[in-house]
Amino acid sequence: MSVVSVSMPEELLERLDDFADDHGYTGRSEVVREASRNLLGEFEDKKLEGRDLMGVVTVVFDYETTTVEEKMMHLRHEHEGLVASNFHSHVGGHHCMELFVLEGSLESISTFVGKIRATKDTLTIDYSVLPVDEFGGLADVS
Repeated sequence: MSVVSVSMPEELLERLDDFADDHGYTGRSEVVREASRNLLGEFEDKKLEGRDLMGVVTVVFDYETTTVEEKMMHLRHEHEGLVASNFHSHVGGHHCMELFVLEGSLESISTFVGKIRATKDTLTIDYSVLPVDEFGGLADVS
């Protein structure tokens, strides 16, 4: 097995070690391997390929110490064919939430989420992906 060196903040490393201890992992390497497999498999759902999809992405960041808001604006413009809607809100004392509603292919949504994840200084990123054609049954309700 290859050895990989990864840089991360001390706080994240402590959380990783605590998680490994709390959940019975043999160590942080096992946690990182499982997390990597999960991340790489997220957008490999064969049931979603070739379908029109809707995605919702939520990003939280500290607006006082970062340039995340500016980066989100650039991503929104770079992917304007994918971003159906965008909402920005202040939450808490000095945090912001950026919400994106996306309409497109699995590949395009995956690329967008990847770029958001690669944005430095985000605090949390959450998303969901649903096929748009699953809503067809709701339109028939009288």
